[in-house]
Amino acid sequence: MLTDKHRGIRVSQEELLCKNACGYYGNPAWQGFCSKCWRERTRPPGTPRQDTRPTNDGTPPTFSKFEEKKNIEKGRRINTMRRLFWGSPSSPKQESSEIQTNALKAYQSLEPGDFTGFLKILRSPPSQRLQSRCTAFLNTMEAYHDLPVQKQSDLVQDFYQSFAEYFSSFSEAQVSQIMEHVEKLIMTRLHKWVFCHDSCDDEQKDLALQRRIRSLNWVTPQMLDVPFPDKKTAITGDPFLPAITAIIEVDAKRAPQDKLACVSKCCQHVFEALSTSNSEPANADDFLSGLVYVVLKANPPRLHSNMQYVIRFGLPHSLMAGESGYYFTNLSCAVAFIEKLDGPALNLSPEEFEGYMLRQHAPNDATKRQEISSNTQHLLEELKGRQEKLDQGMDALNVQLQKWMLTVNSQLDEAAAQFALVQKEITAQAEHSLVLSSSSHDANPQEGDLKDPSVLVLSDQCAGPQQTDC
Repeated sequence: MLTDKHRGIRVSQEELLCKNACGYYGNPAWQGFCSKCWRERTRPPGTPRQDTRPTNDGTPPTFSKFEEKKNIEKGRRINTMRRLFWGSPSSPKQESSEIQTNALKAYQSLEPGDFTGFLKILRSPPSQRLQSRCTAFLNTMEAYHDLPVQKQSDLVQDFYQSFAEYFSSFSEAQVSQIMEHVEKLIMTRLHKWVFCHDSCDDEQKDLALQRRIRSLNWVTPQMLDVPFPDKKTAITGDPFLPAITAIIEVDAKRAPQDKLACVSKCCQHVFEALSTSNSEPANADDFLSGLVYVVLKANPPRLHSNMQYVIRFGLPHSLMAGESGYYFTNLSCAVAFIEKLDGPALNLSPEEFEGYMLRQHAPNDATKRQEISSNTQHLLEELKGRQEKLDQGMDALNVQLQKWMLTVNSQLDEAAAQFALVQKEITAQAEHSLVLSSSSHDANPQEGDLKDPSVLVLSDQCAGPQQTDC
């Protein structure tokens, strides 16, 4: 079947970008827009960016007087709340330039990822102003924790923007690095107040998503068209296990950037598993299919709440661009795909899909039989190959042993022949010495009676020409 290659899990690069064509990544939670375009789109009426005054050509205003008055009062309440959060409405430019310069120099020497160093600089006397603003913001947020979660999100995002204005002279990379430390400082303390807030339905959606994932536990990698190494599964296990562990760790983190780091680590493990399962580099379709499989196998706790927490209180640049933004956008697409998963996406008929969901028949019997059969066949082939290699090794060893035995026998024969020659020489020398001794005995009978023949031979040899007649 030609339609089996792509089963509906296909998201192009253009579909991941913002609908407003701003160049940043969009998100299903923002209806396909990036965070900046989404905030502009959902900006309430009466904000400074909208003009409700009549135009020069005499056209009537967009809103009625009653709505205009209501918006003005709402703006006053917002300004009052912001004054509570920010303390003094003065801008950073009104501060002493010398104090600000000393504070900025310390932040310029900050190493990437050094959160402890950031805290030391923030607590130093030159940064007293920034520390006071952070403390005032945290205390006020805790005091007004009953505010709607969307209002709390707006206040946190406004605080990020206001705090970043102090470092307007820095490069974009330095500002992003400092703001990541600020985000970790703020949200680590506010996590218990704003995560899964009572003013939203995150908890109900978490339970619904968990039930949905649990009902889809019968989905196999083959149904999702994931390049899963079937032949190696029985030996090496699931190659996506590190990715599953990483996505489960998201709920244990408190800062949005730490949660994003777990998502990035999970996606990197997915790419590694795909590279080991397939000889070709993994493409975007394989990656999204693998990520869907990981989410289905892991069923992470409070996944919806964690994603909404990152969206509401994370830094915009972390979600709109870069590696973390790409991975988080793909995770959002994977969750949206799971929520809308149907039979055609898995190459199943609606009746089969409904039967699998209702547990009316075992969905994996035929697939499991096929997998067991293929795994058994692979094991048999592997054992046969090992047996052939073992037989070849035994034959080679037998040949080497025979050669060694022949070599040893030839060496023994040679040694025996040499021993026989040596023995013959010794015997000949002994007979020759006997002949000499007998002849000397006949010449000197008295001396022969006194001395042993062998001693006589030795004495004659030792004496040499110096001996004279007796």
